[in-house]
Amino acid sequence: MKKTLLTLLVVAVAVCAVFAGGKKETAELSDKDYVCQKGKLIVGITDFEPMDYKSGNDWVGFDADMAKAFAKELGVECEFIEINWDSKEMELDNKTIDCVWNGMTLTDGVKAAMETSNAYCNNAQIIVVKKDIASSVKSAADAKKLAFAVEGGSSGMEAAQENGYSFIEVETQAAAVMEVAAGTSQACIIDSLMAAAMVGPGTSYPNLTYTVGLTEEQYGVGFRKGSNLAAELNAFFKKSYADGSMMEIAKKYGTQASVIAQ
Repeated sequence: MKKTLLTLLVVAVAVCAVFAGGKKETAELSDKDYVCQKGKLIVGITDFEPMDYKSGNDWVGFDADMAKAFAKELGVECEFIEINWDSKEMELDNKTIDCVWNGMTLTDGVKAAMETSNAYCNNAQIIVVKKDIASSVKSAADAKKLAFAVEGGSSGMEAAQENGYSFIEVETQAAAVMEVAAGTSQACIIDSLMAAAMVGPGTSYPNLTYTVGLTEEQYGVGFRKGSNLAAELNAFFKKSYADGSMMEIAKKYGTQASVIAQ
């Protein structure tokens, strides 16, 4: 009886050790291994032409196509989820998404909150207005008389705050452009890459134009703090730039002039 009890105790301890070891192993799983085990890279985005936007039921754009190519390199599927830009860090930390890949400016705040990739595109924050008032907005100071719409939590909002502009917050940059087109706001601040694709002759908003540039910046991709996927992406950026595939995708969406050599 005593021998049997002792044997059972030894087995129980061994089983507990195995489970404890399993928990430890799971806790120490790298971000790359986590993504590869679930077989899916979940990418947080907003509707932002030409980086991420819908064509039929599919997400396309320079960022979207690059994300698909990176997922393929990892051997996993790529899934896109629209997020509230203000909540991007929380979405990462909660593992609702695995990365933020959406023309994200590499600000000090972003770098502090996320593990970020190397910069891959140049950009600027610019003012968009209706053509009939563009001639009166030739400087940042001229724009102080205007009522702005900006995406909440964006670099455009930061630029509005820094310049002392009056503004309302909307969910996306596309929504900010719509505010100006509808006349409910006089101006908006959006990324130059988006402005080139969305406003002016031959676009959905031919009566809008962009005027003053407020900032110069660079885009990067954000992962969870400490994630080894950032280094994996940097290596992929270098490879895809060298073999020409990055520039081929950029030319498809008209962003080739903004691509940063890797």
